[in-house]
Amino acid sequence: MNRFPVHGAGLGYRRALMGPLAEQNPSQVNFYEVAPENWIGLGGKMGREFRAFTEQHDFVCHGLSLSIGSPAPLDEEFVRRVKKFMRAHDIKLYSEHLSYCSDEGHLYDLMPIPFTEQAVKHVVERILRVQDILGERIAMENVSYYAAPGQEMAEIDFLKAVLEQADCLLHLDVNNIYVNSINHGYNAEEFLYAMPVERCAYIHIAGHYNEAEDLVVDTHGADVINPVWDLLDKTYQRFGVIPTLLERDFNIPPLEELLKEVDTISEYQKKWTQQNDAPALASHA
Repeated sequence: MNRFPVHGAGLGYRRALMGPLAEQNPSQVNFYEVAPENWIGLGGKMGREFRAFTEQHDFVCHGLSLSIGSPAPLDEEFVRRVKKFMRAHDIKLYSEHLSYCSDEGHLYDLMPIPFTEQAVKHVVERILRVQDILGERIAMENVSYYAAPGQEMAEIDFLKAVLEQADCLLHLDVNNIYVNSINHGYNAEEFLYAMPVERCAYIHIAGHYNEAEDLVVDTHGADVINPVWDLLDKTYQRFGVIPTLLERDFNIPPLEELLKEVDTISEYQKKWTQQNDAPALASHA
């Protein structure tokens, strides 16, 4: 039985792409991703078009406002709305950022959670509550961050402690590893190989912006660069082929351009599927 909720290569589903996707229905896209906040309660013509598309394709949710590390109380009513949305559209998985974006109000940005034992306990309790409400495990994404206030433990140790104690899944963002490796001066491959990828549900790959030689901003607004593709290649080499989705949130090019990057994901997946199958085939020759 496949341990992944989806398979193959995916693409972020954006309102600007609704028309082109409905017209072309590209066969190389195996699954789509939406932010539930942008679609919950959507009615009218657009709501009907969205429903028609989710009935034909596999979808996952990647949330923006769960704010799992926030000091404010967990918004349980929002989680229940997400659950209803997922059931209505047969969404295969709910993932979120291992960060926070609210306190007494919305901060409109993803803020870094302090890497401390106290923060681990706080976040784990909230993840467990979310999973209890949803009745299923969620996936937490390793995030890009630009400061580490009150740091008492390494990023990788914090991430692993949260995933293990909450018994939740990992949403692996390869671009975020690259971005953080530049901004915080660590080896991206070593960080990747230390991650508990056995928990991985699916992968994100995206573009970013080079502010300076030692400052990269995670924008999802540009093409994926070669070092990030190389890191995805190493991910498949080390851990096997994992479902992977292309994120593009602004400066969205024509669908044809996005599909070229989806095709690149598929090419890497095909490469490592063939290499991993080769010994088994040879043994039966």
